[in-house]
Amino acid sequence: MKKLFALVLAVSGSAASAQTPTTNPMPDGSRDMYAGLGIVSAPRYDGADRRKVSALPVLQVQWSNGVFVSGMSAGMHLSGSPTAEYGPLLAIHPRRSESGFGGRIGDVQGATLLPTSVRETMSRTNRLAGMDEIKARPELGGFFNYYVTPEWRLTSSLLAGAGNDRHGVRAEVGIQRLALQLAPHHTVSVSAAMQFANRAYVHEYFGVNPGQAFVSGNPEYRPGGGLKDVRIGARWNWVLTPSWMLTSSVQATRLAGDARLSPLVERPNNVTVSTAFAYRF
Repeated sequence: MKKLFALVLAVSGSAASAQTPTTNPMPDGSRDMYAGLGIVSAPRYDGADRRKVSALPVLQVQWSNGVFVSGMSAGMHLSGSPTAEYGPLLAIHPRRSESGFGGRIGDVQGATLLPTSVRETMSRTNRLAGMDEIKARPELGGFFNYYVTPEWRLTSSLLAGAGNDRHGVRAEVGIQRLALQLAPHHTVSVSAAMQFANRAYVHEYFGVNPGQAFVSGNPEYRPGGGLKDVRIGARWNWVLTPSWMLTSSVQATRLAGDARLSPLVERPNNVTVSTAFAYRF
């Protein structure tokens, strides 16, 4: 029987590391594809207190030659071993704007001339107000996964290219329990992971340079690299028919290291929840 590879939801605005689907053996020239739509509730940005609810596109495709597209990432399985998976990985790190609820601070003319008391009030209501926009960037790297048992695998990935200067590098190591059968047509997968980032990445997303401090009212902050966050998550897949599936997930994240101490962080602990219908082509 063909192995069912786990769906990865393309959460817009998430900075989580790209996830790789399990190897899916299939006849030459064939492919396996899921597409769908749902909703996701997530923090506005990494470390935000306020949340946003948005549409959630779902896309996952794997071809018999090992190439796959999974959410906001793509790659290729190069290994023929049943216990190891590795290959190149391409991901899109999403954009982070300076806007909060109530519009973009960039729409306020003469923001740099506002009195200090006003700028401090703005930073309390939206800590990204006055911070530079960080553009979406492609990231290149690779992944390596190892199966301890058929149900448990150790995962790792390395991606470089995030941030406006493209110097941001992040790495992730984790463990996953795949497809635990709870009842007919119902499976649950659980995971835990740690994400590390270099100084350029942490400074881009959590630092405050002197110019940004003057405009935003946030104190100047120069963080270093290291452990960025730890996460635990669970995914529930309900196979409604041979073609239709309801897939839902919850992920709890805790910022760590210098990222957690950033003045931009309103809440170091956060939860992202999502649910979507997906159709198998």
